[in-house]
This record gives sequence, C-alpha cells and structure tokens, in this order.
Amino acid sequence: MSLHLLKCYAILALLAIGCVHTVSAQLTDLARLEYSFIPSTRSEDQYTRLRALINYPIQVDDKDYFIIGGEYNRIILNLEDNYPFNVGLLEQIHIIDLNLAYTFKSDSKWRFGFKINPRIASTLTKTLTFDDVFLNGGAYMVKDRTDSDIKRPYRLILGLTYNTTAGVPFPLPFISYYRRINEKWSFNAGVPKSNVKHFFNYKNMLQVFAGLDGYFAHVQEPTIVNGRSIDNISLSVAVGGIGYEYCFTKNLVAYSYIGYTFRLNNVLRNDARDEVFRLNNLNAFYLRTGIKFKI
Repeated sequence: MSLHLLKCYAILALLAIGCVHTVSAQLTDLARLEYSFIPSTRSEDQYTRLRALINYPIQVDDKDYFIIGGEYNRIILNLEDNYPFNVGLLEQIHIIDLNLAYTFKSDSKWRFGFKINPRIASTLTKTLTFDDVFLNGGAYMVKDRTDSDIKRPYRLILGLTYNTTAGVPFPLPFISYYRRINEKWSFNAGVPKSNVKHFFNYKNMLQVFAGLDGYFAHVQEPTIVNGRSIDNISLSVAVGGIGYEYCFTKNLVAYSYIGYTFRLNNVLRNDARDEVFRLNNLNAFYLRTGIKFKI
C-alpha cells in the first residue's frame, strides 16, 4: 500500500472523529455530550473540542430501523504563539453532521447497515458555500453476539466507508472486533481505537487504549502564508492512555480518558490539500470526558 493511501486512510478514520466511533454511535448511542482538551507542550497553544450528538431510531419493521440524528463539534484553537498570519481566522471551527442510517436484520445472524453522513466542516466566518460541505457514507455488516449466553460474547463489524475528504475516489475497507474474554476482561481491536478493558464490577470499568482523533475543515477566509494560499486546516492525533467508565444505569454512562499524544500533526493546507504550514506539532497531554445515553 502506498504512503499516500496510508495517509488517506488515516484521514478517513479521523474525519468523523473516527469510523468506529461513528458506527458505534449510530448503532448504540442515543445522546452524548463530550469535552476534549490538548494543551501544547512548551507552548501557549491549546486545542479544545465540544461535542454534542443525538440519534433517534424509528422502528420500520420488527427488526428494521431508520436512524436520524445530528452531531455538532466546535473546535476552539487558542493559537498564542507568533504565527505569520491572522490567527483569528482559525479561532473556531464548526463541524455539523446529519446522520441518516438504515439497519436491518437478515435471516442469518448478521445485521446490515447503510449510512449517509452529509457534513459542514468550516470556520463559518462568512456565508456557507459548497467548499464547506462534504459527504461521508458507508455500508456495514454487524454480527453481534454480546447478548447471547455463549462463553465469550463478541461483536464483529465489517464494512466499506467513503469520504470525500479522504483523497481517494473509492471506498476503503473497515473492520472492528470486540470480544468479552470473561467477567473481568474484554478487548476491542480496530481503527481508530483499540482497547483492553478491566471490569471491577458492573458499574466500574478501567481500560488501556490507543486511538486516533482529529478533523479536516475548510477555511472560509483564505490567507497567504509563505506566498501560498491557506484554504483548509487538518489535525491528526495518535494517542494512548487509560480510560475510566462509570455506569449510573445500564444505559447512562460517564467516561474519562487521559493520555499522551505520540503523534500530533496540525497542518494548514491549500485548495489541493497539500501541506503549506505546520502549526505547533509537539506531543502533549490529552483529555476527553463526557456522558452518553446508549441503547
């Protein structure tokens, strides 16, 4: 696989704040409120993200559902270092998703799902244009045995994802595998997040995780840096750490992840999405916390 394709696949995983995250949310999360924070090392720069999500499943048939929902991310960039451009143009980035999905159970043990995910990702400092609009989508097969009485319950998700900002004109493969080993341990292997969980009891869980995060958005008021125009901004983060979950009820869960980035790439790009200028890319502390209501 070429280096360009690997980069494209990483961007794809990051854009929806992760393909696994998006699929999981559309299948199980009805509501979510979340806060993320990355302070830059040896710098005054800071990255903050506020996220809200809501999904509403509409039962079509006995085992078929149409899901409609929305997600809003506000990215706040506090760029305090000296940069050769007006940092005020990048102070806030808005990512607005419309989630449309349909899922049905086949005669076999597989559940199938299809989703269309129109997105606005932009600084929104001017009137909305087509450059601010992107289109994501995917098709998935889910084999879920987590509610069964088998010794080691599992969930396998296979699929194809398509994203207009990934840089490749064809769908890319997707896979995620979850296994409950016993009453105390489980693991999830996939992209953009993998973890190993330890269950103290049915309310308290601790995990070790590694994952990807980030975004891609259009800059509505282009500026010139080093003689080249800035039209887009992207952030890609690879992070590892520990996480804690507390279940108030079976459906209501609070969570917190603390870690450290081992790759942070914050880049200003031109209209062709070529790299023009790198912002502070020093690795840093990472925090993500929130509360969710799930099926």
